Amino acid sequence: MTGVVRASLRLQFHRGFTLDDAVPLVPYFASLGISHVYASPLLCARAGSLHGYDVVDPTRVNPELGGEAALERLVAALRQHDMGLILDIVSNHMAVGGDDNPWWLDLLRWGRLSPYGEFFDIQWHSPDPLLEGQLLLPFLGSDYGQALQEGSLQLCLEEDCRGFHVRHHEHRFPICPSDYAPLLRPDETRHPEAGAALKPLADDFAALRFNGDAHAQALLLQEALAQALQQPLLRRAVQERLHNYDSRHAPGFERLHQLLEQQSYRLASWRTAADDINWRRFFDINELAGLRVERPRVFAATHAKIFELIERHLVDGLRIDHIDGLADPRGYCRKLRRRVDRLRPGQHLPIYVEKILGDGETLHRDWGVDGSTGYEFMNQLSLLQHASSSQAVLGELWSRHSERPAHFAEEARLARQQVLNGSLAGDFESVAQALLQVARLDLMSRDLTLGAIRRALQELIVHFPVYRTYIGACGRGPEDQRFFQQAMEGARASLGEADWPVLDYLQRWLGGQGWRQQPLGQARKLLRHAGRRFQQLTSPAAAKAVEDTAFYRSAVSLARNDVGFNSEVFSAPMAAFHQACIERLASFPDNLLASATHDHKRGEDSRARLAVLSERATWYARQVDHWRALATPLRPSALAPSAADELILYQVLLGSWPLDLHTEDRPALQAYAGRIWQWQEKALREAKLHSSWASPNRPYEEAVHAFIEHLLLSPQGSLLRQSIAAAANAIAPAGALNSLVQTMLRLTVPGVADLYQGNEFWDLSLVDPDNRRPVDYPTRQRALEHPAPLACQLAQWREGPIKQGLIARTLGLRRQHPGLFQRGSYRPLTVLGQHAGQVLAFAREYRQQRLLVVVPIQVAGLLGDSTCPQVAPELWGDTRVQLPFAVSRGNLNGLFSNGPVTAHGELMLSEVLRDFTLNLLIEH
Repeated sequence: MTGVVRASLRLQFHRGFTLDDAVPLVPYFASLGISHVYASPLLCARAGSLHGYDVVDPTRVNPELGGEAALERLVAALRQHDMGLILDIVSNHMAVGGDDNPWWLDLLRWGRLSPYGEFFDIQWHSPDPLLEGQLLLPFLGSDYGQALQEGSLQLCLEEDCRGFHVRHHEHRFPICPSDYAPLLRPDETRHPEAGAALKPLADDFAALRFNGDAHAQALLLQEALAQALQQPLLRRAVQERLHNYDSRHAPGFERLHQLLEQQSYRLASWRTAADDINWRRFFDINELAGLRVERPRVFAATHAKIFELIERHLVDGLRIDHIDGLADPRGYCRKLRRRVDRLRPGQHLPIYVEKILGDGETLHRDWGVDGSTGYEFMNQLSLLQHASSSQAVLGELWSRHSERPAHFAEEARLARQQVLNGSLAGDFESVAQALLQVARLDLMSRDLTLGAIRRALQELIVHFPVYRTYIGACGRGPEDQRFFQQAMEGARASLGEADWPVLDYLQRWLGGQGWRQQPLGQARKLLRHAGRRFQQLTSPAAAKAVEDTAFYRSAVSLARNDVGFNSEVFSAPMAAFHQACIERLASFPDNLLASATHDHKRGEDSRARLAVLSERATWYARQVDHWRALATPLRPSALAPSAADELILYQVLLGSWPLDLHTEDRPALQAYAGRIWQWQEKALREAKLHSSWASPNRPYEEAVHAFIEHLLLSPQGSLLRQSIAAAANAIAPAGALNSLVQTMLRLTVPGVADLYQGNEFWDLSLVDPDNRRPVDYPTRQRALEHPAPLACQLAQWREGPIKQGLIARTLGLRRQHPGLFQRGSYRPLTVLGQHAGQVLAFAREYRQQRLLVVVPIQVAGLLGDSTCPQVAPELWGDTRVQLPFAVSRGNLNGLFSNGPVTAHGELMLSEVLRDFTLNLLIEH
């Protein structure tokens, strides 16, 4: 198996689609032209996980997926077809809460005495005396006192009789063994034999509190306890003793409370997490705790199984999830690269990082990675397919109806403020407190107040143009300095002059000066800590505010709202796309190129269809006015749905309306309505305007649900339903052509083509979990095994095989000419003639080999009312591509041509695109 990744295919594994389920599909993937299966996380995740990012045990392959044996079977099948496996790994966090993470449970049991005490990113020292030395556990469904009163905190004996825990629904909170003694002293008047038998054990457990080796000693005592409690008499006596801790009664209430007060954690309502959290989470998710992977022991423990799989040739590449969550991404990546290279000497295993790149930001070349996962490429494709002339029309339409900002930047700033004052308030406060400690170390800054630091810090983060900077021992680099300065200018414009000096201090403390400039000691430690906390806050603040809030509030064009997109920019010229390709080839030629991911907000073909609205903006504006009038009798009230929610829903329907859905097919409409409501509920709560996950607004949600039901299912909604369906079908051919264009570009420009499961057919999916529905592989296999002629595929384009055929043909050429696609130069070609501005063309050359790609851009007008994604050849007129080189023998073989295309200095589009409205031509 070669180490070169030609094309990857992302598969989402879970108990409904296991490793063994993928084995019989390998021949199909190979025939499609895939070189590497790109697997979602495979280490042991929380039971029932549909994504694998909630790892609870990184020491073994997930048994729900078939375990290590199934992995070996899958890799064996891949090897038979000269294919490899890329594995997604989660270095930033683990799943906590519940009762299934042994490392977390040991931490709760022993606190800082646990060998896992340094694994999780916890701040044990808190200015809040209630949290000093304790870990806040915000997992209770109600306030702590109420949970005690209602008896939902129950003291229990472990099933294996080795210890005790407090149970709260699915959560288990272990009791420290040093606190077992009172629980092992039954009522001697009722159980004299049991009391005598258990007294020595009780005394030994009590002595653990004063034993420096308590953790190791406790293991022996717990084994002895388990042996003793095999005797029914002793077990009954202990269980009866636990009845005294029933908190529904006053004595039990006090006993259980005092027992819990002695633990290394403090139980609290889930609502307290936003303000009081003293450990780093993945974004604002209480069930995902940040790891300190920068520490050697943590790195070794969390990666041991991964390294074993690499050494055994079961894994051939890595994808690092959420690299910006780590304290030191550069250090982590370089360490990982060194270790992987040692495990497989003489081979290069690719390492990709999930990195959201801001406008003008590039991946750091000194990290030792092969590139990003390609979210920025999705953005480049989308910008290319949006017509700049329509931005004002669509912006006016949105703001007129919704009364919300037309400029996405303003919507994002409002969302950042809300997130920093809401779900991330505790994380924000920890950074502010860290900066206050830094301020107090210097006489020149010790008068800075916490309030002033909070104000300046918030505005700095609100205006941050990228996810994070990368402060090293020597401070910020030039690129990061540029982005930090942008944030400084925005914050200065928002703050009063009295707070400007605080900004200047923050600029210096947060990377303006490296911590190496400080002498060894407390000052350097505090400065470094504050810098890292700041960097680990700006990333989740951006993600929660933009991806999980503003994307659901703004809909000038929903096609511009997706993960990794710079939604503040509406469109970009072809020259920008060409330049991005040239720079990628120079910097990261093996970068993944994605147009769909497990994280996307809508399917790749849905985005491509919605981009057509930018070409038909005036028509779309008329449709919206008409639809809102038709919707009047369908609205349950004048307030629900809001105008903004209604307009967003219309775009979602336009983008996702199935190609085979008829407006009177009630069973199909019911299934579709179920999917739309699943999306809608999530959208309302993510937007945090009329409802939220923390406080669902049931009346508003029910009203919007009723509106969707009326629109899609009731006789009264028939006119509106038919009008929306007609509009979706009107833009569908242009949308399909956009889809085929983005597919061709993804397969031919510099980089590694990355496919998402099932997307070789049309993908009009919504946000997860809709984009993770089961894939109909048998239909796809049959289509690939028995391909129809091109003319038939065009006539039946709605069924999907035409997209699959494009992928298979192009990847077949990649297999035949790997060097040309992997390292071939990239040269934009000049287009002249009547429709020159609607054609993108480029050439790639490598060792006497040459290919040319010609694709249409923004040609909905040329398609007109056509029901097929094919521009009539004669409509291209005199449009032609200039060739800056001579073609040997004067002929080029086209991917979609029945015969060779003759080239003498230029290519006429009427000939090149005669059989199909895009083409790849290759000169052998």
